[in-house]
Amino acid sequence: MNNCLKNCIQSSLLRSFFSICSTLLFSFTLISTSYADDSTYRTELNRTDFSGTPNMEIVSSIVEFKPGDFVHKHFHHGVESAYVLQGAMIQEPGKKPRMLATGTPLLNQRDVMHGGFTIVGDTNLKIFTVHVVDKNKPLYDEGK
Repeated sequence: MNNCLKNCIQSSLLRSFFSICSTLLFSFTLISTSYADDSTYRTELNRTDFSGTPNMEIVSSIVEFKPGDFVHKHFHHGVESAYVLQGAMIQEPGKKPRMLATGTPLLNQRDVMHGGFTIVGDTNLKIFTVHVVDKNKPLYDEGK
């Protein structure tokens, strides 16, 4: 086989390989972005279908906010149960700072607004969350 033909075949194979890799990388990025869903504060741990309910899923995550971060008012398309892993001082607008203590259990019902506070002091707020929510909807929304 002459060198020109050999180089053309190698070049074509290389372009095909890079095209396939680029497509896979782009697809993975789209899938992981939609799976992670929403926030730089949240690390999703697990997501699974809710047995016996084809239109709902269970999502477990860890959320972590640093001092100065603002937790916007929001609601969920389902129930959120949470446990404070590392407590911190929080402050709602116009109110005195208060401690959201380590070990505090939290429960937020479907479509009920919550949040709306700033992390104050020098400690991160870290919370383990479990959501039982509607599939194909965002994990949270900031307005109705």
